[in-house]
This record gives sequence, C-alpha cells and structure tokens, in this order.
Amino acid sequence: MTGIAVPDGAAARPLLLARFGDIAGDYDGVLCDIWGVVHNGVRATPEACDALVRFRRNGGRVVLITNAPRPGRSVVPMLDALGVSREAYDGILSSGDLTRDILVRHAARLVFHLGPDRDRAIFDGLDVALVGPDQADILVNTGLLDDEVETPEDYAGLLAELAARDIEMICANPDIVVERGDRLLYCAGALGEAYSRIGGRVTWAGKPHPPIYESSIAMLETAAGRPVDRRRILAIGDSLRTDLAGAAAMGLDALFIASGIHAGEYGGGEAPDMDRLGASLRAAGLAPRAVMSRLAW
Repeated sequence: MTGIAVPDGAAARPLLLARFGDIAGDYDGVLCDIWGVVHNGVRATPEACDALVRFRRNGGRVVLITNAPRPGRSVVPMLDALGVSREAYDGILSSGDLTRDILVRHAARLVFHLGPDRDRAIFDGLDVALVGPDQADILVNTGLLDDEVETPEDYAGLLAELAARDIEMICANPDIVVERGDRLLYCAGALGEAYSRIGGRVTWAGKPHPPIYESSIAMLETAAGRPVDRRRILAIGDSLRTDLAGAAAMGLDALFIASGIHAGEYGGGEAPDMDRLGASLRAAGLAPRAVMSRLAW
C-alpha cells in the first residue's frame, strides 16, 4: 500500500501498528522527521532512536529530514545534547540546506533576516549582506523572534510593508507549529502563510515540497552505495500537512506518528482515535501505510 494521495476522500483506514519491526523488512531506506518523532524539543524519544538504530543494524539506511531553518550539520550538536544517538542515522538534510541552495542561485544579495539570532548560521559562508527591511531585496524567514510569547499577528504591519514592495520571502521552515515539551509554538510557516494571504510571494524550502525529498533520497542512495527503489523507502513523521503530504506527493509510503503535533486531536497515548484520524486523512486525500502512537521497534 503506497502512501499516495487518493481522490474523493477514498483513503482506507490505515493499519495501527505497535511495532515498527513488523513492517521494517519491507524497506531499504527511511526518511524520518526529527522534531516530534525522535525528540520533542526537550529530550530524545529513546524508543524511536532505538527503532532507527535497529533498522540500520539490519541493513537499512536512515536520513533525518527536518524543517529546521539552519544547516543540517549544525543540527547534529543539538541532537547530541538531547540524547539522540548518532547510530540512529546516516545523514541529515534540513530546510536550512535548501534555503542556502536557493540563496546561492538567487540574484538578490541584500537579505532581511526575519528570525532569532540562533538561526544566523544559515547565512554562514554565503555572499549576502544582512540588512534592515527597508534596504532588503529578499526576505529570509526562519521564524518569530520570540516564539515563546509572540504570534503571527505581531508581524502583520511588517509583513504588509514588505508585501507592498513585492519582496520575495524564502520560508526556511514551512512548519506552522512545533512541539516544545508539552506546548505548541508558532514557526516560520505561520508567517509564510500570513504573508501569502496578503499577496506576498513565498518560496518554500523544506517539507512538503519535492526538492527536499529529491535531495534526501540522493543522500539515502549515497549512504546505501546504490540506487534505492522508491517503493522501498518509508517516510516517517508526525505532521499531516508536511510529512504525510510530502510523502504522498513523492509516491512514498508513510508512517504517521500520532503522539507529535497532532496529539491533541487524535490522542498521543497508546490508543490514537483512529476514527477521527481516519476522517482527517480522508478529507486530506492521504493514505499512510500505517499509524503508530510512538515510533518503537
């Protein structure tokens, strides 16, 4: 059963799994979301890390694919600090990597960075100048300055001014919200959606858009040392909008993790509400192969 989009809400009720090991043998490669699957922003999820380690020890390859608005190489120390074993993955690809690629190809060189200083590594080594919004010829959005207290409404005036000047936004993280501990906080994607609604031009880096999947599959094949049949690649994630929709657009099987950002809607315990989840999947035209409460071998 392939995780492709199906018409007219015809998605079948997905399989509820207790053990990833029950289907792991069907796949040679995994593209796994990070935030909401292998950690929650505060600590690693040991069972998920163990499942990925076991998959790799059995010959599989794992690329972590994330909408983090920073270079993938800079994600590694954060994963180390949270307790995510390096044995759980072969490589990391981020929306920050895709953003850097876009900037390299783009003629614009005067960049207004909308986001916290911790994301400035996204510009390291690039031939750009960081300027204020009045001087910029392109906008790179990595998120709210203080996501603990701010909302997209706080940026309405600034976004309106930039849209009036027809400044293109590169959204370096298409996620709308992110899980941090037991809270959901706004991400760059919420600002990107707000900008689009008022007529602003937005270029999206990261999931669910195809370029990050094409690049991550290439990374997976490099790790495997051979081409990998897409029918034997599984995408794992906790977001219908990004992880499942992105997998569907690429024709990849998908495994949905119910304890992530949608936990409040479908239940994050041992028994997700499959009726409610199934209704949402049918409405979105999505058909993941299976659902797990949490990734575990």
